[in-house]
Amino acid sequence: MKNWNRTSLITGALAGVTAALLSMGANTQSSLAIVLYAASALPILIAGLGWGNAAALTAIGVAGATAANLVSPYFALLILVVTLVPAGWLSHLASLARPASELGGPEGALAWYPLSDILGHLAGLVTLGMIIVATIIGYDSSVSELMVDMLVEAVKAQEPLYNPDAATIAQLKSMFTLALPLVQGALWVVMLFAAYYVATRIVQMSGKSLRPREDIPSSLRMHRNAIFVFLGGLILTFLGGAPAAIGALVCGTFGAGFLLSGFASFHFRTRGRSWRLPVLWIAYLSVLVFTIPAVFFLLSGLTDTRRTIAVTPTGKS
Repeated sequence: MKNWNRTSLITGALAGVTAALLSMGANTQSSLAIVLYAASALPILIAGLGWGNAAALTAIGVAGATAANLVSPYFALLILVVTLVPAGWLSHLASLARPASELGGPEGALAWYPLSDILGHLAGLVTLGMIIVATIIGYDSSVSELMVDMLVEAVKAQEPLYNPDAATIAQLKSMFTLALPLVQGALWVVMLFAAYYVATRIVQMSGKSLRPREDIPSSLRMHRNAIFVFLGGLILTFLGGAPAAIGALVCGTFGAGFLLSGFASFHFRTRGRSWRLPVLWIAYLSVLVFTIPAVFFLLSGLTDTRRTIAVTPTGKS
C-alpha cells in the first residue's frame, strides 16, 4: 500500500504539472486555446482513472498551485472550476462500483456507475463552473453587446453598403446575449466528454483501467430526469437578464448531453448497414457546417433516455 501511494502521488504530481502547462499554453496560443484547455483535462482524467482518487486529487492540487505560482491565483481558480475539478470528479465517478446483487444483478459481479449519470454530472459541473466564472469576472450583457458591435464593424469594413438600423442591432444583441452562454456551455461539455473518452481509451490500453470498456453507441444516453433540467433552462430564457443567461447556459450544457446521446443512438441504429460510414460522415459534416441538423440529433437524444449499467465479474475489467 505504501508503494502504491507513492506511485499514485508521483503520477498525480506529474499529471498536475502537465495539466497546468497545457492550460498556460492555451492562455498564450489563442488559435488553439479551446483545444489546449480541453486537453489539460486529459492528465487529470488519466491519473484518476488509472491510479485512483489520490492521484487525481494530487494532480488537481499540483496543477492549481503551479498555475497560481506561474501565472496568478485568479487564473488558477478559473481553470480549477471549469476544467480540473470536473475532470477529477468524472474520473471518480467512472471508478465507482458496487455489488451487482444490490441492484438485482448476479452474485459475484460489480455494477459500475452509469455512463448516463456521468454525462449528467458533466453537464451540471460545466454549468456550475461557468456560473462561478461569470460571477468572478462580472459577466453581463455588455460583453455580448461589445462582441456584436465588433462583428458589425467587421462586416461594414468588408461590405461598406451594410448599414443595419438600431432595431436590427438591438435584436442581434438580444439574441447574442443568449447564444453566447448556450454555445460556450455546449462546446465545453462536448470537449470535456471527448477528453474523458480519449482518457478511458488510453488507460484501457495501458491495462490500468478497472472499469470495463463500454459500448458507447448503446450505453451513452442521458438520464430521463435531465429532460426536466433542460426544460427548466428553456423556461428561464424567457425571463430576461441574468436568469435568461443562466437558462441559456443550462440549455447549452444539458442540450450538449442530449446531442451526444443522439449521435450515439444514430451510431447504434446504423450498425451493420452498408451505407453507414458515408452517412455518418455526412451527418457530422452537416452539423459542423450548417448547425441546424444538430436539432435532429438533439431531439433523438431527448426521446431516447435510459440508464445502462455495465456489469463485470468481480476483479475483472
